Amino acid sequence: MRILIRPRWPVVALLLLAPSIPELLTGSTPITTLFFAPAFFAISFLGIVGLYGAGALLIREFVVYFQKGWASVLLLGAAYGIGEEGFAVHTFFEPSGVPVDALGSYGHALGVNWLWAPGLTIFHATYSIALPILLVGLIFPHERERRWLDRGSLAVTAAVYLFVVVLFSIVVGHGPSPSAFAFFLVVSLALIGLARWAPRDLLRPRAGPMRAPPWALAVVAALPFAAWTIVLIFSTHPLIPAWGAALFTVIVGLLAVGAVLRFGGTERPEWTKFYLATGMLGILFAWDAIVEFAIPGILLVTLVFVYLLYWLRRRMRSSEPPAVPAGAVIARPSGR
Repeated sequence: MRILIRPRWPVVALLLLAPSIPELLTGSTPITTLFFAPAFFAISFLGIVGLYGAGALLIREFVVYFQKGWASVLLLGAAYGIGEEGFAVHTFFEPSGVPVDALGSYGHALGVNWLWAPGLTIFHATYSIALPILLVGLIFPHERERRWLDRGSLAVTAAVYLFVVVLFSIVVGHGPSPSAFAFFLVVSLALIGLARWAPRDLLRPRAGPMRAPPWALAVVAALPFAAWTIVLIFSTHPLIPAWGAALFTVIVGLLAVGAVLRFGGTERPEWTKFYLATGMLGILFAWDAIVEFAIPGILLVTLVFVYLLYWLRRRMRSSEPPAVPAGAVIARPSGR
């Protein structure tokens, strides 16, 4: 079977970014393990590359092949989130302990953490899938609309992803009940079907220029994670019922999406994407500095991503054509 991956650097970038944002940048996988236990880090990182990276590649290829848009990316990302947290590591069903903590009881019913499940599904759809795909598209703009994998490499990628999911599910244990498994499987298949059906322009911003300052767009992009942080606080000191916390996160998420679609604009879409990425990463930078700063190496990872945004901004500005002043006349060479 022929296996062709072309171009290679965008594939490598997506394979590395997809696990690095939700794992290294959040401190779930401390980067210092690389120095103190390099063999363990290499094995564990290969595992999350096979999970996050392969999942992001499959979703990206699906969207390009069927000529879909960001709605399909998010729907497939949600299915990915269920695959990871529901079928692979089973956090949807953990009654206590890391990482669910208080959310193992706050919003827990019928063996399922009903507040944790949608929260992590949305997190993976946005941070583990959509954000890495967006960043790689900005880094390699000329490769954005091309397929990167042929049929053979696509089959290998899918096999790697399924193997890692099954391996994690066996190692972790405490899996779902048959009814819970069937429920989340049906939801996953429905999300995949919706992604196949969703129009390409379903989440296209309103036509025209950006209608808000860049910093406002970045703040809007940070709101859903900020809302989730508030929910985590509610879970340890239950001030409102779990259903109220869920409603709060849904409202904030819908308002954020609505604001992006209304004010993002279509005239300079690359910059809209950049400011959205800046906001999404910026709230994680704040999280690392305020909450996770004690995790070894977390601030180093933060600085790496800060530099990535700085470098990307400079490159995007340098590649823009020079602005023509209003009223200027462009001289044409005279012919003889």
